Amino acid sequence: MPEPTTVRLVVFDLAGTTIDYGCQAPVGAFVAAFAGRGVAVTPEEARGPMGLHLKDHIRAMLQTRAVDQKWQAAVGRPWTEDDVEGLIRVAVPLQVEAARRFGLLVPGAQKCLAKLRRRGVKVATTTGYFREAAEACYAALRSQQFEPDFTICADEVPTGRPAPWMVLRAMEALDAYPPAAVVKVGNTIADIKEGCNAGVWSVGVTDTGNEMGLTHAEFSRLNGSERIQARGAVKARLFAAGAHAVVHSVADVPDLLDRIDRKLAAPNARRQPFSGR
Repeated sequence: MPEPTTVRLVVFDLAGTTIDYGCQAPVGAFVAAFAGRGVAVTPEEARGPMGLHLKDHIRAMLQTRAVDQKWQAAVGRPWTEDDVEGLIRVAVPLQVEAARRFGLLVPGAQKCLAKLRRRGVKVATTTGYFREAAEACYAALRSQQFEPDFTICADEVPTGRPAPWMVLRAMEALDAYPPAAVVKVGNTIADIKEGCNAGVWSVGVTDTGNEMGLTHAEFSRLNGSERIQARGAVKARLFAAGAHAVVHSVADVPDLLDRIDRKLAAPNARRQPFSGR
């Protein structure tokens, strides 16, 4: 197989990456679902496992010491798998409704897509959302003229993130290979690990994502030094998770592809790490 000289496919995450600035929709649904059992989880506790499939996310929250202690204090016993299923039943309609409300594209997403189209790069999306919530996101994308070549959600693979199956399925569907010709872009630790496990370039975004956790208005109010500090903290977490590069938002992805293409085209340098730091 010849070595690639250009990126052929970019796989984007949804909430916090292409839509829903600050990844707000899932957070509120998790907080409300736990509140229904009398357990007051914080937005930060709800954000911790973001990017995982719904059941995995709820289980991961309950497995943390803080949420486990809150659960036992409120419910009077340790949590069980039946409790996980009960929380899922409550969270599902909440997440669907929230996915509809927070379906606005992040700034620069449409221009990013147009630039990728002009350079002949295919576009796919993956998401930790279950099918019904994912469909709400897909409808929002279509209504804003952001139409990927392929979409897939966590319900459609054997295991969701950080397993690589959604990315690999997108590669298969769009005939994009080898992995060095593919870039995964996301905003959570699970996104980064998904890309790494698929063997592709794994790229994180700071400003619009779960790790930053701010709405567009809140982020816009940060002054210069506050932005530098906040971005630095998020970048450090994403790089620690294995990111090859970190950008501010999807608006920066086309310029990053130029850098990756130059690396791919450089003799004897194609497999060297690309940190983008």
